[in-house]
Amino acid sequence: MKYPDARLLILSKAPDAGAVKTRLVPLLGTAGAASFYAALLHSCIDRLVAAGLCPVDLWCTPTTSHPFFSGCEQQYGVQLQQQTAGDLGKRMEHALRQTLQQSGYAVLVGADCPGLTITDVEEALQALEQGADVVLGPALDGGYYLIALRRQHTFLFEDMPWGSTDVLRLTEARLRAHGLCWHRLVPRRDLDTPDDYVEWMAAD
Repeated sequence: MKYPDARLLILSKAPDAGAVKTRLVPLLGTAGAASFYAALLHSCIDRLVAAGLCPVDLWCTPTTSHPFFSGCEQQYGVQLQQQTAGDLGKRMEHALRQTLQQSGYAVLVGADCPGLTITDVEEALQALEQGADVVLGPALDGGYYLIALRRQHTFLFEDMPWGSTDVLRLTEARLRAHGLCWHRLVPRRDLDTPDDYVEWMAAD
């Protein structure tokens, strides 16, 4: 692999009806929203594993023994890891901290950004190799679709209004206040709302 000292983390939920993509339910229905999320996950895992940049870990909730995750392990050869309890910040912080105890770099993504490219991931890894402390992939909704670290920075994940339009701005303000160097990737769209879905389908 091109970056053997890095790991790529995909934060994922089991695609059970009513548990994922609930904001898309009015448009797709409960089962449709779950199927759509499962398709996003499969697409994300397939692309990232096929690229062969570094090992890929699937960070799972509610449990790694869920049949969907077991199937992904068999189909793609990813390693399954258990997410911790808590809000999004606690779950991301835990996954990154555990990874950085064993690897030099960690790149964390979700499956919500179908526009994520292998070029984005490689750019993030190259930026870390060249000295950036953090890499952020800005999402058009004010959050981020990717975060990559070379060392853990817990303050990035504490007391953050997850899901709001202020996440990226506040994250960069904290980086600036701590004197850290960060690199921005190209902005991309997360698929969370019916408007996101309609615009993505129209552009596809």
